[in-house]
Amino acid sequence: MSSASPKAPAARLRGLLPDWLNDPKVWRTEILAGLVVALALIPEAISFSIIAGVDPAVGLFASFTMAVVISIVGGRRAMISAATGAVALVIAPLNREHGFGYLVAAVILAGVIQVALGALGVAKLMRFVPRSVMVGFVNALAILIFMTQVPEMHDVPWAVYPLIIGGLALMVFFPKVTTVVPAPLVSIVILTVITVTAAIAVPTVGDKGALPSSLPVPGLPDVPFTLDTLTTIVPYAFAMALVGLMESLMTAKLVDEITDTQSSKTRESIGQGIANIVTGFFGGMGGCAMIGQTMINVKVSGARTRLSTFLAGAFLMVLCIVFGPVVSDIPMAALVAVMVMVCFATFDWHSIAPRTLKRMPAGEITVMVVTVICVVATSNLAIGVIVGSVTAMVIFARRVAHVAEVSAVTDPDGAGVVYSVTGELFFASSNDLVGRFDYAGDPDKIVIDLSAAHVWDASSVAALDAIETKYKQRGKTVKIIGLNDLSADLHDKLTGELTNH
Repeated sequence: MSSASPKAPAARLRGLLPDWLNDPKVWRTEILAGLVVALALIPEAISFSIIAGVDPAVGLFASFTMAVVISIVGGRRAMISAATGAVALVIAPLNREHGFGYLVAAVILAGVIQVALGALGVAKLMRFVPRSVMVGFVNALAILIFMTQVPEMHDVPWAVYPLIIGGLALMVFFPKVTTVVPAPLVSIVILTVITVTAAIAVPTVGDKGALPSSLPVPGLPDVPFTLDTLTTIVPYAFAMALVGLMESLMTAKLVDEITDTQSSKTRESIGQGIANIVTGFFGGMGGCAMIGQTMINVKVSGARTRLSTFLAGAFLMVLCIVFGPVVSDIPMAALVAVMVMVCFATFDWHSIAPRTLKRMPAGEITVMVVTVICVVATSNLAIGVIVGSVTAMVIFARRVAHVAEVSAVTDPDGAGVVYSVTGELFFASSNDLVGRFDYAGDPDKIVIDLSAAHVWDASSVAALDAIETKYKQRGKTVKIIGLNDLSADLHDKLTGELTNH
């Protein structure tokens, strides 16, 4: 008894911890994945800082705090959040017109708005995003990631091109040898060694901007705490909150499908807000989920836990502060090769295969194409998702508007007629309902049987009221039967209350 008792607390502790903590293979995968993502984050964060018009350290600090905080409070394991181009585009005008202090204040307020929206259940709206929009979102994302790499391949020394090709070849063939070490990390290390030892003059990470030499320090934004300041930052903060949530929730949904696991979208929404609040107090530019880096982490490196997300942020600061000179020598060609591979892996090639297109309904293809065009044209994933979803709803409404059918059966003695209505009655289908009855020619007694129909909205109730009114004007009686419980509830509440007549 005495020899077993010391082991009992340890056994209980192991029972409380995730299974992967006891698996060395998972540790290795998560650590190496975090390192690869950290390396890929550095040039991206610097580039987004330039877009926002701030010092490169601001974007790097934001990527550090976003990744570390979201790894703890986020709702989607293995997803990477950091400084992003979409957020940079939203807040750049504010920084340009009012200064950096206002930008930081807007980031904090955006975080507060995201927490509020998350608590109100905005994440539930994701159920209304159709699959065709999701496919268009993924394909547009792959195109956008590739387009961001094009400048790194334009007007550069000729040596950049064989380095990119070599990096791609390594990532394709190295996994056939072993998967112990992620192929992107091998590619980055080998290309860096080649360019440094051979003194090949090509653009490097250091050319993007100076790396920070110390950790960020928390503080309040340097702005007057007045109503005027609030009215200035609210529009930018609200736009940032919506864009950030849209991209994060769409990314979470994509990772759910890739990993065949479920995430808490409500927790992710609130977590994004908390991460942005913390980032703002540390002087960062804010951010959201990064789809490119998430694909590196999940799809290319095989990460599945929060550890990789946490380490991506932690390694980012270690690489910048401790190994800054070494990281600065990494050729951009190595990171371009990684991102090109991500594009190829992200794009849903099956969705554009001729066999798929032949079987897919025209409306679904239209929605996918509209989503891709909007995202690529605006460089804003949120706009593409909104426009694509609205397009899908319009197409769906047009399709089901013609589903409602009306058939009439007259009594043998000619004293009455029964109209059977079949289908879904809502604003689109009920508009045509009124014209499907023979008000002048029908006998005095009319029965409308809705046993095979469902009344969804006030427009349908108003249509039924209009039908009754038209018959009453001709001295005829109408009886509505067969309403299911929900339809009867709605009809009883609204009938006779929708017009002044």
